[in-house]
Amino acid sequence: MSDAELIQRIISHDEVAFKILVEKYQSLVYQACYNLLRSKDDSEDIAQDVFIEVFESVNQFRQESRLSTWLYRIAINKSLNHLRKNKWKKFFNSIEQHFSMDKNVKFDIEDTSANDTPETIEYKERTKVLYEALDALPKNQRIAFSMHKFDELSYLEISNVMNLSLSSVESLIHRAKLNLQKKLIFYYKN
Repeated sequence: MSDAELIQRIISHDEVAFKILVEKYQSLVYQACYNLLRSKDDSEDIAQDVFIEVFESVNQFRQESRLSTWLYRIAINKSLNHLRKNKWKKFFNSIEQHFSMDKNVKFDIEDTSANDTPETIEYKERTKVLYEALDALPKNQRIAFSMHKFDELSYLEISNVMNLSLSSVESLIHRAKLNLQKKLIFYYKN
């Protein structure tokens, strides 16, 4: 069934068509959320919200772009809204914890790395450094770079999702690569 047929059937409240849509695109939507949120639970929740919004607003889809691009755009917007909302929550929670914490409380943290091989430890360290470098990028650079490298979207698809010109996307990804290179060169030299 084509995307156009799916849309028409979902507009007529066909639940089977909606189930097909979810099965077809759930991995794309989840991955888009996860690339920004880096939390399995949050990504699953936001992905579910994306499909709820699609079901409620499918008649607003103008079919000027591909269905996957529209879904991706909704996923990115919902993920960014979630990050903005949680940024303030975390800030206030950390202040609250700081002022209410008993300074004599000790936390036991279980060391699960005791059985790790040197290769596993090195892989975990490199992954951590890479994600820290990605997180340090300006928001639009991080989004464009993640969509291109992790989700394998073309520059044109990214420009549609982000509502930017093709040259702006090219520039964002180029600057992201330069910024990552600077951050990672510093790490690998040390």
